[in-house]
Amino acid sequence: MYRGVLPPEFCDLTWVEEMVCALYRNTAHITRLYGSSDPGQPTVLHGNTCAHEMNVISTATVLPRTPADINDMLSIVFIGAKKPDSKSLKHIFRVRKQKICDFLDWLRVNNTLYSNIPIVAELMDLYPDDDVLPGIDGRILHDKESSPEKLFDEETAGFQPHPAALLKENPAAEAGLLPEPVVMIEKMGVSDLESDRVPGRVFTAAAL
Repeated sequence: MYRGVLPPEFCDLTWVEEMVCALYRNTAHITRLYGSSDPGQPTVLHGNTCAHEMNVISTATVLPRTPADINDMLSIVFIGAKKPDSKSLKHIFRVRKQKICDFLDWLRVNNTLYSNIPIVAELMDLYPDDDVLPGIDGRILHDKESSPEKLFDEETAGFQPHPAALLKENPAAEAGLLPEPVVMIEKMGVSDLESDRVPGRVFTAAAL
């Protein structure tokens, strides 16, 4: 979760690619996705990923880790009518074979922990040139009974009404003189799975 300073060519590493190259893993990741309520955009998903510490540490003896090893640490709970396909999941679970290979080569030279770790070409061939993590379809738990909108509203509700709700109570709003309020945080979410585009203070501000 704290990868330090990397050369520019590795600043676009996805969080899944980092998991593939990690010597030690002690977290399991659960991604909760909600289907779009817009029938014209069925592949537009929103949600979040939470990391949970495990009571054991997975230590790699060879690298890269296999797709099965990565999938064992992932679970996806999808809430919506139609189960998402791999195309709609690529932007979240993207892996690139050459990027993984280049990063491992860089780590062997610049990190003493990686200097004696064998890099197995056969394991590298298990990954696509640029696609979704293989086997991710088998990690999806599909909930097609619950309402995505209702459940999302319940899980993002606070102890007090959201300030945007006050706008609806304004007489000017009721008279149609004010536009319908759009709550961007609840509607869009604040998501940065790779932790490299949204600073921590933005997450704190959003939560507050």
